[in-house]
Amino acid sequence: MNQMVRGLHKVCHRGVSLLTPSSLSPPIFLCLKLGRVPGHLRTHSIKTTTAMTASRLHHLVPIHSVSSKNDGTNGSLSSSNAVATEDEDNLEGRYRLPPPEIREIVDAPPLPALSFSPQRDKILFLKRRALPPLEELARPEEKLAGLRIDGKCNTRSRMSFYTGIGIHQLFPDGKLGQEIEIQGFPDGAKLNFVTWSQDGKHLAFSIRIDAEDSSSSKLRVWVADVDTGKARPLFQSPDIYLNAIFDNFVWVNNSTLLVCTIPLLRGDPPKKPLVPLGPKMQSNEKRDIIQVRTFQDLLKDEYDEDLFDYYATTQLVLVSLDGTVKEIGPPAVYTSLDPSPDEKYILISSIHRPYSFIVPCGRFPRQVGVWTTDGIFVRELCDLPLAEDIPIAFNSVRKGMRSINWRSDKPSTLYWAETQDGGDAKVEVTPRDIIYTQQAEPVQGEGPEILHKLDLRYGGISWCDDSLALVYESWYKTRRTRTWVISPGSKDVAPRILFDRSSEDVYSDPGSPMMRRTSTGTYVIAKIKKENDEGTYILLNGNGATPEGNIPFLDLFDINTGSKERIWESDKEKYYETTVALMSDQTEGDLYLNQLKILTSKESKTENTQYYIQSWPDKKSCQITDFPHPYPQLASLQKELIKYQRKDGVQLSATLYLPPGYDPSKDGPLPCLFWSYPGEFKSKDAAGQVRGSPNEFPRIGSTSVLLWLARGFAILGGPTTPIIGEGDEEANDRFVEQLVACAEAAVEEVVRRGVSLLTFCMDPTSIPLWC
Repeated sequence: MNQMVRGLHKVCHRGVSLLTPSSLSPPIFLCLKLGRVPGHLRTHSIKTTTAMTASRLHHLVPIHSVSSKNDGTNGSLSSSNAVATEDEDNLEGRYRLPPPEIREIVDAPPLPALSFSPQRDKILFLKRRALPPLEELARPEEKLAGLRIDGKCNTRSRMSFYTGIGIHQLFPDGKLGQEIEIQGFPDGAKLNFVTWSQDGKHLAFSIRIDAEDSSSSKLRVWVADVDTGKARPLFQSPDIYLNAIFDNFVWVNNSTLLVCTIPLLRGDPPKKPLVPLGPKMQSNEKRDIIQVRTFQDLLKDEYDEDLFDYYATTQLVLVSLDGTVKEIGPPAVYTSLDPSPDEKYILISSIHRPYSFIVPCGRFPRQVGVWTTDGIFVRELCDLPLAEDIPIAFNSVRKGMRSINWRSDKPSTLYWAETQDGGDAKVEVTPRDIIYTQQAEPVQGEGPEILHKLDLRYGGISWCDDSLALVYESWYKTRRTRTWVISPGSKDVAPRILFDRSSEDVYSDPGSPMMRRTSTGTYVIAKIKKENDEGTYILLNGNGATPEGNIPFLDLFDINTGSKERIWESDKEKYYETTVALMSDQTEGDLYLNQLKILTSKESKTENTQYYIQSWPDKKSCQITDFPHPYPQLASLQKELIKYQRKDGVQLSATLYLPPGYDPSKDGPLPCLFWSYPGEFKSKDAAGQVRGSPNEFPRIGSTSVLLWLARGFAILGGPTTPIIGEGDEEANDRFVEQLVACAEAAVEEVVRRGVSLLTFCMDPTSIPLWC
């Protein structure tokens, strides 16, 4: 029995497994991924008997699901799909391969990532491999200040990578030109951080090569000419390496990058002392009672502090494409680099000591300053102290300046938010947050200006111009979210609320504004004009949640009157389509509706995602990709959005996946896997709303539960598991009761459909819990 439990944990990863074993019929395995699991759920075990004795993943097929005769039906598994013949004793402690039918899916080449040039005339195909090699996963890692660091590469550990770059010309008619492959870097190189220059003529990226020599494993910055595809190292010196623990590099202008490098004189890592310098002490003499959340991988002692400084300390370097190098500022733990839209200034953030043993690096003392792009320090914006005292209540934040950014519609104007409640969400105060703006180099004696005051917690700004910006605020406890319309350049125009709704109510979501790219590389709200119409229109891109599933849409929205016109909507019957990006923003000036171009994606239950360009006014659609099905053996799998009710009347939904050709009336019941994650809600109505689409393409990753379709399992994907706390009630007050009720309802539904059977000696309300 213990072996079977261990096998189930390999399927469920971290979570609670609800198992109804039977020696006569296919069992149901229910895996519930839990975020915060009550302590009493972590120690339950049960005593039962079962015909299943195998402990390994590929043995998790019930004996009775293997047909005694191979009649070609899909409800039975052939002998090749049944129990593996390997001797467990001989394989104990070794890596083993999954069955061929799963291995073929896992090893299928993934789709390339796509990246469009700033001018929208070229597309990068960033090529990937299915899985990282084992030696990459086995590399030692340093766990410091909430980070996991690969010391050999001086990056975050287990970082994914690209294996190659292909460039295609995108013609006005939507057709792609021949691929130009980026060449010049060594075979086996792993590529990261691929970015375009603003003029679209060059690419910058990092390269690392696995080698015994530790210096060869460190990241180097390369650049490539887009027209020729030829790549070369950016630095002439072979001893300059990228430090990618926090930020990596940014284009300052079309010919210059600001790069985070490993200091040349860094030396070897500090050695752990054989004897501690002294006892580890923590004091609360001030009697400040601080509740702190549980964080992983924190600093433990002075040696960890030194090791964190060793790996995270960066020397900033300005380097031009001709190889000219200039150091900027002293070495420090720089965490972010953000050039201003006019390319005159850089917003630079860093963290410094004193560090903490109870919170991660995101709460360490933080300094933010403004520098010129030629390396001259302008001024310090703030130097925030260590933030160990942020309350654990939702919506609590750090004191002082936060979310410091450049206005995307201005050359060099900063904006930020400051809390008025001391960062404590439990404090009742109005306003709760104030948004400020200020020039990078203000006139002497000129202080920051108040842009807007908020009674909820600040959530960001979408900029357009001096006449229009959208400000977002929300409050988790009530799930309230509001969107304000402001005129940043007109103090006499009063702010007004555009949307005021519940964040849980996905059916009422109006969508988000589509953004257009500016000549400086920033993104602002796209204003749309109609012929012979003086109205101010924007495009709202929404998921379109409905009781039948998501039906994405694009609305032409009059920002002044609130009227809207649906100018595009996804197919409802067979396909799932989404709007991805605006493609007609490559030139300056007004955007007219009849000249609109939108990049969309299109997929179905059986057809892989493809990309199209939709052109107005006739909404002509031109396909620009033709990706094959990654796992054709499952091309005809069955997928259905099903609905059912919990015993308290809450509406639930799930996606039922069945193997290709399976018919429950002919083939009988199957073993069934459930995969779910509880969600917290304040409203029963919102908890019962349908999320997702039945027409989405079923993507199967290396850890996906859908892999078991290839082994003849039925899969109930994402059965909704709402944990509801209405009014003053907290969701955790009835966590277990509601969790079990959701599981019962899901089990009863698949049994009712004849997909699986529940033939256990106890009634369905007594489903045992494992953790």
